[in-house]
Amino acid sequence: MAGAELPPPTERLNEEPAIFRGCSSSELVGILVGAIGFWLPTLVLVGFAVGYPMVGVGGAAAATLATVFVAATVFQRIKRGRPIGYYQQLAILVLHRARIRRAPIVLRSGPWDLGRRV
Repeated sequence: MAGAELPPPTERLNEEPAIFRGCSSSELVGILVGAIGFWLPTLVLVGFAVGYPMVGVGGAAAATLATVFVAATVFQRIKRGRPIGYYQQLAILVLHRARIRRAPIVLRSGPWDLGRRV
C-alpha cells in the first residue's frame, strides 16, 4: 500500500501561521496600528515645530517600520518555546496586578473547598 497522502500543511492549521519574525498577520496589524497611532502625530508635530511637516511624515514612516521590526523581535523572544496565547495571558496578568483589568483566570493556589458545610 502506497500510503495515504497528507494534505498540505496549510489545510490543517490550528492557529494563525507566523508571517514575520514569529508574528501572525493580526499581531503585525496590531503593532502597525499602534506604531502609526503614536509616531504619525508625534513626528508631524515635531515637523511643524521645525517648519517641515512632511519631513515628520517621512520620519513617522521610518519610525513605524523600525517599531514593527523591534516589536516583532520582542514578541518572538517572548513567544519562544511557549504555548499558544502565552503573551496575551501575560499581558492580562500584568494588567490584573496593576489593578487595571480583572483576569478571567484563577490565580489562587492552595486547597479548594465546595463552600458548603455538612
